[in-house]
Amino acid sequence: MKQEEIIKSYDSTIMKRLLKFTKPYKFHITIAITALFFATASELLMPVIMQKTIDTKILVSYARLENNMDNRNIIKNINKNKTIIELPEYIYFRDKTLGIPADYYITELTDNSKLFELLHDKSSTIKVSGEYLIIKTEDLNNLSIKERALIRKSDIEAVKKRGLIYLGLLIIGLLFTFLQVYLMAYTGQRVMEDIRLKLYDHTICQSLKFLGKTPIGSLVTRITNDVETINEFFTSVATSVLKDFSMVAGVLITLFYLDTRLALITVLSIPPVFIATYFFRKIARNTYRTVRQAVSNVNTFLSEHISGMDTVQMFGKEKEIENLFNKKNKKLLNANLSEMYVFAVFKPLMNLFTAVSISVIIYFGAGNLLKHTLSLGVLIAFIDLIQKFYRPVMDFAEKFTILQSAMAGGERIFSLMDDVDQIENKGTETLQTPVKGKIEFRDVSFAYKENEPVLNNLSFTVEPGEKIAIVGYTGAGKTTIANLITRLWDVNSGTILLDGIDIRKLELKNLRETVIPVQQDVFLFSGTIEESIKTGLNLTQEKIKEAALLAQSDHFITKMDKGYQTILNERGSNLSTGQRQLLSFARVIAQNPQVIILDEATGNVDTETEKLIQKAIEELMKDRTSLVIAHRLSTIRNADKILVLAKGHLEEIGTHEELLAMKGIYYNLYKLQYETQGK
Repeated sequence: MKQEEIIKSYDSTIMKRLLKFTKPYKFHITIAITALFFATASELLMPVIMQKTIDTKILVSYARLENNMDNRNIIKNINKNKTIIELPEYIYFRDKTLGIPADYYITELTDNSKLFELLHDKSSTIKVSGEYLIIKTEDLNNLSIKERALIRKSDIEAVKKRGLIYLGLLIIGLLFTFLQVYLMAYTGQRVMEDIRLKLYDHTICQSLKFLGKTPIGSLVTRITNDVETINEFFTSVATSVLKDFSMVAGVLITLFYLDTRLALITVLSIPPVFIATYFFRKIARNTYRTVRQAVSNVNTFLSEHISGMDTVQMFGKEKEIENLFNKKNKKLLNANLSEMYVFAVFKPLMNLFTAVSISVIIYFGAGNLLKHTLSLGVLIAFIDLIQKFYRPVMDFAEKFTILQSAMAGGERIFSLMDDVDQIENKGTETLQTPVKGKIEFRDVSFAYKENEPVLNNLSFTVEPGEKIAIVGYTGAGKTTIANLITRLWDVNSGTILLDGIDIRKLELKNLRETVIPVQQDVFLFSGTIEESIKTGLNLTQEKIKEAALLAQSDHFITKMDKGYQTILNERGSNLSTGQRQLLSFARVIAQNPQVIILDEATGNVDTETEKLIQKAIEELMKDRTSLVIAHRLSTIRNADKILVLAKGHLEEIGTHEELLAMKGIYYNLYKLQYETQGK
């Protein structure tokens, strides 16, 4: 398995390709982003509402200056957009920048008899000027609770309204956040489904050459784990990054809106955060590469050795394999611990920076508060906002890992998609019905690896309905012939004809419906026996049973508790070798191909099953063109012709008796391999 390439933290090409999969879901994404900005806006408005409530409705205090031209100009220049109440003797204002103590409470008079009674009783401390009631904050605090409530009735009502607004913002934020999360999760799931389908379709169309050189564990990881990282990207990163950026920008804007001087001081404490994040990103990227490589190695090892566990146990290598796995598992553990170490340092560091920034705000803010140049509401809002600022910064770091995971997953996914090693399916011709089944090999040469030929200028003809046995020593190219006829591999040179048509000009579906191989290593998919026989065809129960009867498999199927509805385990492991072979014959008979390629099994079965298999083979080959990679003497003797292969060449051809009389390769092969069967 080749080593994974260096993983980029961000790749615009991969991102563009990923975003193409979102085109069908533009509407959902647009609504999600809109909801995101509403949710962010509501979250930013809450500390502003809190500040306004504290400063204008709870801790209401005014400073005052004598009403003259100089003071009016000073106040108008400094107190832009601030509350200013200009009365004949004094000008009252709420701005803190002049550093004048705010010792007065002012409110508009209301038509309330109890209030007028209070004004009459407290005329020495409560003054009335025009439409306003004026009282020193010290005197106000000395009043009884009921008296203060009477004077501040409008403030109390306003606080209740602000509380409802605050609650409304919370609900709005909750609803829009839910909408955004749901829509992005939906989009992520649909994109993941589309990518997985496309990846699966691409993989099953790849050639055996590609599938042979690519570990199964690697392919499974691509279609499952790597695709899942894309889902995490859309649900966790895509919207979060937008929200985090908008939150950081919104916080900074709000800070400067509330108080420019304190905002500048706060911003000066932030640069170390970005420096730390930059170095964290570089270190995290390196540790992440190590983790991904270790995970890939473990997955590949597990896939290979679990699939081959029977071989491991057969040779008693459990301990050695366990030791090998422990080494790979240890590397994965160390890689994960390294990654956790980086986060274990970064998170407390961010908490430290948060605490430092809050300390800076409290230090300078409290000083300004004592100097009457800052309100308590602004100070509280600053502390709340700076916490909102650091949450996205910490979120950036965590989402960076998911982003890198998505980039790595996307890189591997698109690498697989771009690795096109398929049998070309450009054929437009179809076989005329009824198909005759005539096969011709014309100077066919083929090699699995360059400069290692398996077939050399092979030529022969199989007439319609003929039964041809192919024999030869191991490595002579017998199975290769079956692979070439079905175009699981393509010839390097020469031509293979089916009913006079070059098979490369036929549609693959048409070719493979006509020519079906029965492999020695039977593979049965999990599912019911009925589903295994019909293999996607729309067959009636009668047709399925008929195929099973012809294949001599009905007798053992009906003996099972659930009959044709019996569930097969993976690879049909709950059936015997002979039963799996017979069921594979039923599967082929149900397809009703005109050409059969049979790779006879060499495994030992009992005598009764052997007889059933022989009957099934006879039924399978009836009225069909048959090529048999022969291991049974009976098959060879009954063949119309026998092709003898040696080193990729057709060395001999004839009937059993003719070839024995020649006393050539077949004669020697027969003596070594088949004579014992005959006896």
